[in-house]
Amino acid sequence: METYGATFEASQPAHYDRVQVALRIAIVIVLSVLGGALGWIHGIMYLGVPVLAAVLISQKGPERYIAESETTMTKWLRYIIGAYAYLCLLSDRLPDESAQQAVRFDVTPTGTPSVGQALLRIILAIPHIIILALLGIVAGLLTLIAAIMVLVQEKYPEGIYAFLRGYVRWHARLLAYMASLVDEYPPFAFDTGNDAMPPALPAGDAI
Repeated sequence: METYGATFEASQPAHYDRVQVALRIAIVIVLSVLGGALGWIHGIMYLGVPVLAAVLISQKGPERYIAESETTMTKWLRYIIGAYAYLCLLSDRLPDESAQQAVRFDVTPTGTPSVGQALLRIILAIPHIIILALLGIVAGLLTLIAAIMVLVQEKYPEGIYAFLRGYVRWHARLLAYMASLVDEYPPFAFDTGNDAMPPALPAGDAI
């Protein structure tokens, strides 16, 4: 399968910080107690990204929007996807401006976006959102199992890690599409291309 225009890669840490894992469990519990805050965050994000893209395209024009995407939309998506990876135990640290080789998100912009297309993608993305919502139940259970295993032995099986990595990768491709950074409709798949980690990005360009 050919590599999609947006790629997410992650390599499992040799050991996890148990304190960081406990902190993530606490974060998820707090958000759940707050009346389904996780669901609201998902909803706002999937509506907000294409709306923000439409606003930026209308203000900058399609060419400038794409040209400046690395320092605007792509950068913001790196933080969102980095937070996903952190909560799913793919990484042991939150996204920041420093070089991070464990988790990577890169986009090769394609197409000529328009305001209408950006808003239309809210509708076109619905099949993906439904499937990811269902897969999210499984991902949540596996993340809990992974957290318990990390607390016991500081690592968890590659099979669980691969599923969670594919789940976040699916999100990453969809968000890039909804941000009008990639013109091609994202595949209904966990993985595309090579799982090998690409060369490290310069500082500030990675999650």
